[in-house]
Amino acid sequence: MQVEDNCCVAIDYTVKDDEGTVVDTSEGRDPLVYLHGHNNIVPGLEKALVGKSEGDELEVKVEPGEGYGERVEELVQDVPREMFQGVDDIQPGMQFQAQTANGPQIVTVSEVGDESVKVDGNHPMAGKTLHFDVKVANIREATEEEIEHGHAHEMASNE
Repeated sequence: MQVEDNCCVAIDYTVKDDEGTVVDTSEGRDPLVYLHGHNNIVPGLEKALVGKSEGDELEVKVEPGEGYGERVEELVQDVPREMFQGVDDIQPGMQFQAQTANGPQIVTVSEVGDESVKVDGNHPMAGKTLHFDVKVANIREATEEEIEHGHAHEMASNE
């Protein structure tokens, strides 16, 4: 079986940035399981996996536009410190859910001042090129329920 839309795919992976720093890995954990063709992983990696078979290994370079997008400087803002009521010790790197006109959005604190806090609404990997080392561990047909829900539920071995 090959990777195509509406297949549940399990992959072992390591992703690094341009400096070679490991950003994320499945090493030491179960493989990542996703429903192919339903935007459950970054587009550049999903495209590279089309047609691959169980056991295939590949290296994939994903540019920002096919990954987590380009950085949008308008998503970096200073907000009044009083917006963080109930949080006594605000530190850079902390993440909060903010309510926006487009719905909830995760923001990361980048600077803390006496009167304001600088937050960044960009994904932490926005603007970065990603380098994936991937091995296709398993492929199976998705169930009707998984297709309806838009994600894989679990990975059973091929029988």
